Amino acid sequence: MGIDPGTNIMGYGIVGLIGKEFYLISIGIIKLDKLEDHALKLKHIFERVTGLIDSYKPDELAIEAPFYGKNVQSMLKLGRAQGVAIAAALMREIPIYEYQPRKIKLSITGTGNASKEQVAAMLQKLFKFEEMPSHLDATDGLAAALCHIFQSKPRGFGSTSVSNKSKSKTGKSGSWEKFAKDNEERIK
Repeated sequence: MGIDPGTNIMGYGIVGLIGKEFYLISIGIIKLDKLEDHALKLKHIFERVTGLIDSYKPDELAIEAPFYGKNVQSMLKLGRAQGVAIAAALMREIPIYEYQPRKIKLSITGTGNASKEQVAAMLQKLFKFEEMPSHLDATDGLAAALCHIFQSKPRGFGSTSVSNKSKSKTGKSGSWEKFAKDNEERIK
């Protein structure tokens, strides 16, 4: 299970894995923007994440680490949201794995500077879903889950070193389209 923490919208994605084959189980968002009290938002996050865990019984939780922004209050609130989601998983004794946004983007698209739209487009190709979710927070949650699968070497998946195929002679990362072409085994 992957989570993109947020205080207005929290995205999640649940991926199944059989051998080296992964498949989409569920993708969605937890809407929090109608709740004005931050404490109530945190309670809602805890209840919804616990409900998702109880429904889908994931083995592990991958969560996006908050990025450092200029607004300290926003960072504090985002960190609390992330902490509550982590606490929900810990209550169900699920191992937690945290990934920086750049690491997730690199793992999915081959470049750490990819946009949300590029990440979503790559996930759409990988999972072959026809309709793009209305909120890209959902695909960000899915990206965290898939990043964790790609980072888990015991399962036979490579690390992000496969993205080296998309580097040019100057050592700079190429486009995400080039990454997709160079890594067709990921896009069956």
